[in-house]
Amino acid sequence: MHTWRPLRPLCLQEFLRRDGCADASTEVCAGRGCSERSPKFRCRSCYGDLLFCQSCCVSMHELNPLHLIDYWDGVCFTGTSLKDLGLRIQFGHPGCVRPKSATEGFVVLHLNGIQEVNVDFCGCDIAASHGTPYVQLLRRGWYPATPINPGTAATVELLDFFHAQTLQAKTTMYDFYVALEKLTNNTGVKPSTRYPEFLRMTRQHRHLLILKRAGRAHDPSGVFGTQPGECAVLCPACPRPGVNLPDGWETAPPEQRFLYVLFLALDACFRLKRRLVSSERRDPGLGTGWTYFTENEPYRQYLLSVTDQKEISTCSGLAALDYANTKFSRGYSSTGVGMGVCARHEFVQPNGVGDLQKGERYANMDYIFASILRHLNTRLRKVVSYDIVCQWWKSLQKRLLSLPPLLRLSLALSMMRFVIPKMHINAHILACRLAFSLNFLAGAGQTDGEGIERPWANIGGVATSTREQGPGFRRDTLDDHWNYWNWVKLTLLARLLRRRLDTAKVECAKQLEAFELFSEQQQDRVPVWKKMVDDFEAQQALGPGAELKEEEKCKNPYAIEVKGLTEGQVRLQFAAEEAQRAELGVPALHDVSPSSFIYAGLALEEEQRRVRIQAELKKAKTTGQQISLTGIRTKLTRGIQRFRRLQAVYTPAALQAAAREAAARATNAAADAPELPEDAPLFMPSALSEEERTTGAASGLAVIEGRARNAQCRTSLVRLRNQLHVKSRLLTYKKIHSRHQGPNTRSRTIVTRNESKIRLHSEKYQAAWEALRRLNKGEVTWRQLRRRDIRLLEDPEELSKRQLRQERREDEDEDGDGDGERVARGGESVREISWIWSVAGTQGTDADLEDALRIEWAKAYARKRRWQEEVQLLEEEQRRLLVSFEHNSFVWDQRGLAVGAAGGEAAFVQGANAYAVKSARMFRRMKEQAAITFTELKLANGKKRTVRRAPMPEGMDDDEESDDDDDDEEDGDRGGAWDGTADAGERGDVHSDEELFLGGEDEED
Repeated sequence: MHTWRPLRPLCLQEFLRRDGCADASTEVCAGRGCSERSPKFRCRSCYGDLLFCQSCCVSMHELNPLHLIDYWDGVCFTGTSLKDLGLRIQFGHPGCVRPKSATEGFVVLHLNGIQEVNVDFCGCDIAASHGTPYVQLLRRGWYPATPINPGTAATVELLDFFHAQTLQAKTTMYDFYVALEKLTNNTGVKPSTRYPEFLRMTRQHRHLLILKRAGRAHDPSGVFGTQPGECAVLCPACPRPGVNLPDGWETAPPEQRFLYVLFLALDACFRLKRRLVSSERRDPGLGTGWTYFTENEPYRQYLLSVTDQKEISTCSGLAALDYANTKFSRGYSSTGVGMGVCARHEFVQPNGVGDLQKGERYANMDYIFASILRHLNTRLRKVVSYDIVCQWWKSLQKRLLSLPPLLRLSLALSMMRFVIPKMHINAHILACRLAFSLNFLAGAGQTDGEGIERPWANIGGVATSTREQGPGFRRDTLDDHWNYWNWVKLTLLARLLRRRLDTAKVECAKQLEAFELFSEQQQDRVPVWKKMVDDFEAQQALGPGAELKEEEKCKNPYAIEVKGLTEGQVRLQFAAEEAQRAELGVPALHDVSPSSFIYAGLALEEEQRRVRIQAELKKAKTTGQQISLTGIRTKLTRGIQRFRRLQAVYTPAALQAAAREAAARATNAAADAPELPEDAPLFMPSALSEEERTTGAASGLAVIEGRARNAQCRTSLVRLRNQLHVKSRLLTYKKIHSRHQGPNTRSRTIVTRNESKIRLHSEKYQAAWEALRRLNKGEVTWRQLRRRDIRLLEDPEELSKRQLRQERREDEDEDGDGDGERVARGGESVREISWIWSVAGTQGTDADLEDALRIEWAKAYARKRRWQEEVQLLEEEQRRLLVSFEHNSFVWDQRGLAVGAAGGEAAFVQGANAYAVKSARMFRRMKEQAAITFTELKLANGKKRTVRRAPMPEGMDDDEESDDDDDDEEDGDRGGAWDGTADAGERGDVHSDEELFLGGEDEED
């Protein structure tokens, strides 16, 4: 740009020169052999900016009839057209003796704008061989808007260009058409509108391309013999029996069965709504059910039979479900769509999409799931990921049997595993996180289950435009975009698998080293722990529907055990007691029960602690530097206000204490800053005097708080110990693996985040202990937790310091009497284990320490195995990809042979065979390129070096392979519109440092 800035005057002058005749002669026509004087016409598209006479201009544009012409009036150029100059465009065959004129004012849409042209169709004796005007237009590359007396057409070149723009850039039809109008005349004078015709032509064009690429023209059954899902682009790396699986895969040994498992992911998107406009009768779909949407009529009839079904309940409380049935559904025919993809590669599944009407109901998701399963081999084991699977899978088998006969199937639950995606699982309760975690599922590898979120992000660009479309138009549009999504994923899949495999091998080695070090330190316990894991996985292998007696159920090796009643169990006891009193007719003071009042205060107290920690993280510019405190403080303030209204009923003395506190603060001159909500005292019953607790309050509040505080002490102590173990593992990892500034910074960030959790649990314990002390007049069975008590069983940093001190003293012990060594042993001999590791409540035991060590070892064992499985899965997927490409090329070879054998019009057979050969060669080239990608060496500087080159396909020489850009084209006549650098396949393959560090686990509930 610095080089160009001084050239601006020159460029501006040259631009202005082009507005005049420049170097063109205004005296002699530039046409060859023409002696015409005073040429007046110039073509905007032809090279040279020369001036021609009218006859030369018309004759030279007989093969380029859509170029734009300018007329020189002696002062400036004004726009004209070849139509005004007398050019007539002949269809059918050149030199027709009886041309038949088309409709007056024939309009054609081209890349350079919207033009009126003179069109003649063949009307002589051989017109029958050229077909109707509709066919004549098609054969010349003009797509007519109507088959009857066409008066509007669009060039296939324009339709291909728009198709590429809308698929990749998500350009809307309206914006594109307006751009054509501006190209035609940008002064505000619009040409005659052809927008409805443009919508119709683009819709038909992309539907035809889907049929063409699916080989429907090559099939004897033709277009109307298309079966459900037959036009979808399938994932080449997923297991497909008979296509890419080896012989005998069904009898593979147990340790290899996970290689032949299909991973599916289900989800719903509420952005893809559709308003109550048009109808199925006015706007039917062109190929609904042939690609990704379910067949419309069977799906609609089934939903009419389950209109009273409510939305799926959930334990996660995700925002998507909170609004599905409320303000965002009124006035919409569809509130969103449900969809299924292959979870590892994110390909939308055939017939795996369906509209939602009243949120995410069982009926919708069951139908979509069954619609996907009918295309899959029943012998394949499947892992199904769904963010609310903990509720959805219950009674799934029974619900599937009640589906229409088209989809009715008996689900073998022993062949199924149900999991929750790794990000969404953190919003679930602890029981769900243990039962449905991908981290603990044997054979899952590093599948995260979140792959379905990436197609949602991609399709969001068309959500606004499809919202106003009719039902059929919308389905056709979305099918086309998902077809493109799958194709781009297919072209980039080789690079994606290679990158994932490189990452997996590195991380697998790290996790193996860390696991072996841990196991060596706990080698006497490892056999027992390993048996627990093996027994638990053997029980899981029975499937989710297996009925086991209580004594037959294996202990979950990953579960944290709390001795005594947990907070949740105590709360359930209170709820049961209050329900019993209500049955006896005891009147209630308020709709909110006494126990709910106490737990509301405890929840606010917990939120205050979290906000204080977040504020300190933000101030320290560590992990919380991006946290916005305004929103969470506003929410906390509203919660405190609601709690104050309840205190007016249960503890009026608390309001008086709060008023005194506010008055004291107002009189304090130093208190200039307003009180933050996280620092506001809540005045729970334990904070009041014994007299204040009984004044106007419901009886028994102190007892309720005391029992709740006891449960808090018990639970927080267990979690504190567990987080301290996590800290030990993090420090060990940081010491061994973190090098240089970047990794060290990320490691310190994760350690800091873990420290915040340690502080959260410790403050919760101490707050509960202090409340118990006040309630029980100083008599507390729990021990007080001090800062010095919060320490690791064996701190890696302290151990390293002691070892360093010992080495120094041994070096200084020149007389060899061992004084230095005795000093070191003296330092170790006085080290004390914190009481938190030896007691649980009032009972002295090491069982809690044993459980914490077992959980950490089991999770390290799971991380090591998942990465080993990931390496094996990726190697198998690479093999399947190559075999699938070869299979696709074979299928196209067979289609070409079938067309030739069936016979028909010679020109059609030739074209169909040419397309089949081109497609077969394309898949073979993709196979060769994928093989090179899998075997090339990646050097330290980031460049790649190919170690071998795959052989050429039979019948192809090196000249045909010279253009690498054509390798990813599916359809050469589209100018490579499928080829692109879309980031559809570039997401989700590189794990963050945090995931590598923690193995994707979160110890917090």
